[in-house]
Amino acid sequence: MDALTAAGCEQVYHEKMSGKRKDNRTQLKRVLKELSEGDELVVTRLDRLARSTLDLLHIVEAVRTAGASFKSLHETWADSSSAHGRLFLTILAGLAEFERELIAARTSEGRAKAKANGTRLGRDFKLTGHQRRAVIHRLDAGDSHREIARDLNVSHQTIGRIAQRHAVT
Repeated sequence: MDALTAAGCEQVYHEKMSGKRKDNRTQLKRVLKELSEGDELVVTRLDRLARSTLDLLHIVEAVRTAGASFKSLHETWADSSSAHGRLFLTILAGLAEFERELIAARTSEGRAKAKANGTRLGRDFKLTGHQRRAVIHRLDAGDSHREIARDLNVSHQTIGRIAQRHAVT
């Protein structure tokens, strides 16, 4: 608080809750909503603001969209009002995007390998194979989706998906 006051900050926002969960960051949400053209968001350290590089980039983008600038007192390179600061934040954004693409590629490769090994992906079926066959039989007999769903205690969308798969095969 002293460092922010010494830096000339007129209004100081302070989280009292843990910032580990994103939904606990009420003061951050408030300050981002209140930022306007020409304002400057100043933080003592980046780790007090963001929990990851990607989180930091989202916050800096929200600040930029509001027409404001961003500055860290401890990390002098993190100053979106200077050309050097914007360059460094752009490089960080590129690295974060590269990291996201690497993660997506590895995830995709892992899914493909699991499928090739016969692993069924996704959540389990609500109904057993026997129940799904009974649904198809009842649909062929003319029963409505809602009636079957009510009897099996599932949503009518579940019955609709079974009907859709049955019509394709």
